[in-house]
Amino acid sequence: MNPLSHLLPELKSGLVALGLPPQPLAGRLLDYLALLERWNGTYNLTAIRDPREMLSKHLLDSLSMWKHVQPGKLADLGTGPGLPGIPLALAVPGLQVTLVESISKKCRFLREAVRQLGLDNVRVLDARAEAVDEPGAYDQITARAMDTLAGILAVGDHLLSPGGRLLAMKGQYPEAELAALPPGWRLESVQPLAVPGLEGDRHLVTITRDPPQAA
Repeated sequence: MNPLSHLLPELKSGLVALGLPPQPLAGRLLDYLALLERWNGTYNLTAIRDPREMLSKHLLDSLSMWKHVQPGKLADLGTGPGLPGIPLALAVPGLQVTLVESISKKCRFLREAVRQLGLDNVRVLDARAEAVDEPGAYDQITARAMDTLAGILAVGDHLLSPGGRLLAMKGQYPEAELAALPPGWRLESVQPLAVPGLEGDRHLVTITRDPPQAA
């Protein structure tokens, strides 16, 4: 029996609020959360220790962007313990996720999570984002708490296909970061996100390449 089963009603309620079917997703997410809590005691994967807090600040926060993620290949840069990549891989049909993480102890956890959860649509790369030699391989890249928008593009833009998108999770509307976008990139959209159980601003920023200029 999952030691966090007492959180199942709260998790199911949060999934329904996000427009996600609670079955069988809730059970698989709870298995991931229990594994994260167990490993966190030894490996210090996240500063959040309370499982209920992890539920809202990690699982539901990661899943709040699911409607904006398209099937295809997604690279989650600086994924840490697999956020948002693992919850999205569980929730979005047809999504192939590469978890990019440069800290080896976190990669050990990620590989164990992939194995125990049977995630055949997830792979783990023990590398810095700028060192991943897969140019143009991804339809989408994401980063939850990695850097500024310009910083994420500086290390990860080579991974995007010509029509690819950066999906960046931010708190308040990132006006200064948008003003500092490097040449060749433009804002596609900023979507406010509502995360069950969390107060405060949350936004998903989508960045795409400028269209090629006509000759």
